[in-house]
Amino acid sequence: MKCLIVQPVHDAGLALLRSHGIEPVPCSGTDAASIARSVQGCDAAITRDAGFPRAAFEAADRLRAVVVHGTGHNAVDKDAAIERGVMVANTPGANAQSVAELTLGLALALARGVNAADRSERAGTPGFRESARFRELSGKTALVVGWGSIGSRFGQMAAAAFGMKVLVHSPRARNVSSFARVDRLEDGLAQVDLVTLHTPLRPETHHMFNAARFDAMKPGAQLVNVARAELVDEAALAAALASGQCGGAALDVYSHGAGTGPLAAFSNVIFTPHLGGTTEEALRRVALGAAGHVITALTGGVPETVLTPVGPEQATEARA
Repeated sequence: MKCLIVQPVHDAGLALLRSHGIEPVPCSGTDAASIARSVQGCDAAITRDAGFPRAAFEAADRLRAVVVHGTGHNAVDKDAAIERGVMVANTPGANAQSVAELTLGLALALARGVNAADRSERAGTPGFRESARFRELSGKTALVVGWGSIGSRFGQMAAAAFGMKVLVHSPRARNVSSFARVDRLEDGLAQVDLVTLHTPLRPETHHMFNAARFDAMKPGAQLVNVARAELVDEAALAAALASGQCGGAALDVYSHGAGTGPLAAFSNVIFTPHLGGTTEEALRRVALGAAGHVITALTGGVPETVLTPVGPEQATEARA
């Protein structure tokens, strides 16, 4: 059996596949045409943010399972998977600690102007300390949007480490522990100094941070997005930054070219290249989880995190 590796994964995952008689096959590229060429003869595939397009499903001759290395699965064409009877699963939670830690680091960097200070010092420009106002996180209020494995960990960190008051906006979360739940996002935005985004991309969350939501924010509040780029209307964010309504933003996810576009003109915007889950520890855990799902699928089982119907009857119902 063979498993297409669309993008590199930790060696521990590749070793686990080999130990079960599954040969990892490196993909020739991450574009749709390359994936379509490389998938032929493969029984499974592991992909990261490159996803898995319809063309690749249609070109596959033996494919039984596609596993997403991580949580986000929007780039996998699940309709095409259902039509072809291919199982799709993801590996949520395995990188939660790393993403939560990055969220905390970005919040600190925003509050203290760390990135802009570094640029100023490297350029030999004096007076940075007097150029802006900085603040502590201690005693401030944070709104955590999305109370899954990442958001809840960050909320607990913020409360324990800095004594922050944590509000939670997460309509699907059943339990937010001792933290205060905010049903209307606008009600929370008016109260907080920091907003962190951890919610999945769904039709109702697309551009959830638009001009109206930025207007509803407490003036000067800062934003950290470690979830999905499409949660934020970047034009509205730029306008809120220009007016001072938003006091800064740290973006681990953003649209193509945003790092050199209009948002790049603001010294209080931080860009990181989707670093959330890229620690050694997280990469190992996620690769092992993804490989485990492939092994389960190819030995007749169903991964716990399957995202598509399984079996011909369910597939027929899903297409109807």
